Amino acid sequence: MAVKAGRNRERTSGTPQPIGFSRSPLGRVGMVLRWIALFVAVVLFLLPFYLILRNALSTEGDITAPSWTLFPSHLQWGNIKELFSDTQVPMARALYNSAVVGILGTAGQLLLASMAGYGLARIPYKHADKIFYAIVATLMIPGAVTFIPSFIVVSSLGWVSSLRGLIIPTLFSGFAAFLFRQYFLGFPKELEEAARVDGAGYFGVFWRIVVPNSLPFFAALAAITFIGNWNSFLWPLVIGQDSSSWTIQVAMSTFITAQTINIHELFMAVAVSILPLVLIFAFLQRYLIQGVTQSGIKD
Repeated sequence: MAVKAGRNRERTSGTPQPIGFSRSPLGRVGMVLRWIALFVAVVLFLLPFYLILRNALSTEGDITAPSWTLFPSHLQWGNIKELFSDTQVPMARALYNSAVVGILGTAGQLLLASMAGYGLARIPYKHADKIFYAIVATLMIPGAVTFIPSFIVVSSLGWVSSLRGLIIPTLFSGFAAFLFRQYFLGFPKELEEAARVDGAGYFGVFWRIVVPNSLPFFAALAAITFIGNWNSFLWPLVIGQDSSSWTIQVAMSTFITAQTINIHELFMAVAVSILPLVLIFAFLQRYLIQGVTQSGIKD
């Protein structure tokens, strides 16, 4: 019996314990505190989403009532129909414009920035470093400085209140080119050299070797760029002077005026507008983390 008990103790001592498990009282207290901190963080993170959903399905009276309820007694699903049937705010058109601006703007920015970054990282050129430093220097210029000149150019081309005026001026990003250049500096040269042995040039190596093997980084930057384009407000507000060219952010701003605030439609519009972003983040969050770790600064 003694031998059997000793063997049981050996098996128990060799069994791997869960992460955060500790036999000491102090370790258990630390584990409990970590779980409490995690719970508080989750609540704080989900609280805005709860408020948006709760108020989107409420009436004006439920939202402004002095007594607070977790959810209204009657959920107002008709607010969705009311939102899209509002003749003063073309919500469906605004969603379409935001989707077009987000998709085309993201695709164009990735195309131009990736080619610029690869050229700066791999194509030998004596002025490559000077061009790179000039691109980095543009990141130090405030957006307000170039805002008016950009609007004058767009206006002279007749692109005001058009999707061209919303998309084309934002196609190139110095920050994206910088990230791509840093990423391509760490890309394995052996893969590119093997393709050059087969007769591929820089363009062929880029499209056949580099891009297919860099899809996680592309996906991470695509998610960040799309979210930025979707949430853009000031430039679409100035360019979209006609309601047919409003984006979702501009359309939502019309629910707040100097005279009235349409609270329940505003919250419903917010809920509709964040749905694509939540889906994109849910599907691409692992690429976001992987892309950030792969974009380290290299000389």
